[in-house]
Amino acid sequence: MFVLGNFVIALSKVLDMVLSLYTWLIIIRALASWFAPDPYNPLFQFLVRVTEPVLGYIRRVIPFRTGMMDLSPIIALLAIIFLQNFLVVTLHRFGMSLQ
Repeated sequence: MFVLGNFVIALSKVLDMVLSLYTWLIIIRALASWFAPDPYNPLFQFLVRVTEPVLGYIRRVIPFRTGMMDLSPIIALLAIIFLQNFLVVTLHRFGMSLQ
């Protein structure tokens, strides 16, 4: 049973790292949008391709805008924080209980 426990713990750590990386990608995209970046810049195109599926979904589900400000990055970050504090911790504790 300890092998399954170790697998679940490792899965929770990888999930935490992926969510942390995605958090930084969303923050970088939000900051870059303040400076009107070149849409043909490969780095900015990468940021858009990686973050747009989540941010676009949030914009469709919650079409709330305050003037020119897009709140979808804030909502996405709150969802990631929730996942890190609920799902990752739950998986980690479950893995610990299996050891």
